Amino acid sequence: MTTLADKMCVPCRGGVPPLTPEEIAPLSAQLPAWEVADHHHLQRTFTFTNFREALDFTNAVGELAEQQGHHPDIHLAWGSVKIEIWTHKIDGLTESDFVLAAKTDRLASVP
Repeated sequence: MTTLADKMCVPCRGGVPPLTPEEIAPLSAQLPAWEVADHHHLQRTFTFTNFREALDFTNAVGELAEQQGHHPDIHLAWGSVKIEIWTHKIDGLTESDFVLAAKTDRLASVP
């Protein structure tokens, strides 16, 4: 079985509906550290021991986003990075959002 982190993000061309709560549930179950906010976006805050680690993680997420062609909102602060992911073209969630979240977890070495 292919894990979410092993998949690739698929570009959204628009015109497709966001995932329903019923479609979100099994994907969300695979990413227990992430919060699904208002059935609209995924969010998670990663913590670090200093600013440098947080900055390095931010840069790694930025590189991942470029590779995947899927770009989260990234909020950097001393010792923490908050990531918010959704598909902007449809203003909601797609499977690719969960794929990017799983790949982000992998970067942080967090299951």
